[in-house]
Amino acid sequence: MRIPLDRDSAVPIYRQIEAFLRHEMRAGALAPETRLPATRELAASLGVNRLTVTTAYADLEAEGLIYSRQGSGTYVAPQPASLPAQGDPAHADWPLWQQELLSRTWSPAMREMDRLNAAADRPGMISFAGGIGDARLFHTDEFRKTLQHVVRRDGIDAFGYGDRAGYAPLRATIAQVMTGQGIPTHPDQVLITAGSQQAVALVAQLLLRPGDTALVESPTYSGAIDIFRSQDIRLRGIPVDEHGMQVEHVEDALQASRPRLIYTIPNFHNPTGTCMSTARRRQLVRLAVRYNVPILEDDFVGDLRYDGHDLPALKALDPGGYVMYVGTVSKMLAPGLRLGFVVAAGPVYDRLLASKRVNDLSTSSLLQRALEAYVSVGRYQAHLRRTCQLYRRRRDALVDALQRHLPADARCIPPQGGLFAWLQLPAGISALELHPLAAEEGVTYSPGGFFFPAERDQSFARLNFVMREPAEIEEGVRRLGRAIERSLKQRSTAGIPVRQQPITV
Repeated sequence: MRIPLDRDSAVPIYRQIEAFLRHEMRAGALAPETRLPATRELAASLGVNRLTVTTAYADLEAEGLIYSRQGSGTYVAPQPASLPAQGDPAHADWPLWQQELLSRTWSPAMREMDRLNAAADRPGMISFAGGIGDARLFHTDEFRKTLQHVVRRDGIDAFGYGDRAGYAPLRATIAQVMTGQGIPTHPDQVLITAGSQQAVALVAQLLLRPGDTALVESPTYSGAIDIFRSQDIRLRGIPVDEHGMQVEHVEDALQASRPRLIYTIPNFHNPTGTCMSTARRRQLVRLAVRYNVPILEDDFVGDLRYDGHDLPALKALDPGGYVMYVGTVSKMLAPGLRLGFVVAAGPVYDRLLASKRVNDLSTSSLLQRALEAYVSVGRYQAHLRRTCQLYRRRRDALVDALQRHLPADARCIPPQGGLFAWLQLPAGISALELHPLAAEEGVTYSPGGFFFPAERDQSFARLNFVMREPAEIEEGVRRLGRAIERSLKQRSTAGIPVRQQPITV
């Protein structure tokens, strides 16, 4: 244990040890039942007399902050509920530069959602709030064997930084998959990242400066909103309908705002689940070329199609150098792998690689090698087919349950793929106000307001349907229906007028 001691101070050393330990316990850094170093051990590490440490421990024990267990050692005692939390910013006298951080208005949407759902968590809760696929479909035993095989095969090389752009055979596999999907890709155009979140962040850091404007769909992925907001980027939202981004509004925004980037999720959009039509895709690329604005295409679950036919990626329509394409394996396999990629051509690739090295040097070489050995093109396609079949059944279960258990004016366009359904609540009910009622009924979701660049209070809810079995989906929607009934009854009792809603997604 490293305790900062001032041997020139008038404060006795044992008091300094005592004060440090007391502060750490009250701040929560030393949790209850944490075993403290033995007095002889701590005295030796600090270069002080053992009696000095013994005296400090004795005073803390007299205060009830620590206790001794015969034959075992000294432990941190449970703290009284009334004990002030010294580590709480509300009680701390932070330096001025830290107080200035508190004055900033940006609050991460993803953190707010986490807190909201953590507060609602209880046994038996059915959650539609997640943002990932069903990791239970990932064959952990097979991947464990693959890891062991890679370690035996590659030895110490598997634990080095490796190629900063990513493990060459993995980039070749990704390029092969992309080319098979109609996006001609060379391995040298693929940069491996720590998930697609890092890929979006690298592009934003490279191309945008504080005060710049980016065009985004409204609503859009909350994680992207957080990235842009953290850099003080202005966001101009383009509305979305059942055919994706309303590209007819983009040219006016390009002329008025002079954006430096267009960020879009054309396939199975997060959060609405919609797909941008082919005509709009072509028009968006033409506008990007005309106004010299790059496009960042986030295709996080583009392979998960249940109905309809494949649509051309924006990258496939790129005349050359205007579109950067982001993908990930996290949603298809397991989020903890944290492996994504960005496909880019031209000088921007080298600059992205340089930014990647500055941020974290490289993505885990061991995981990249294991993934390349585990996911052949054939195995990936087989896993994709199984996953789509399972997710389609769950999508159908959700759509059917929504029709039977929710009021008629609750609307949801069945998604043709992806992870999410976008539910418009009836009678102008606020998704934030409904959330605690839903939690009381035993179901939770992601309030739609977190996905809009501006407003938090919206009458939309994002429902992740792929994490639950059909029976759980049925029960979860039934609970949501009860919560909506309670909300409508409360509004009626309070005399709150019903607001008519526009038909939107």
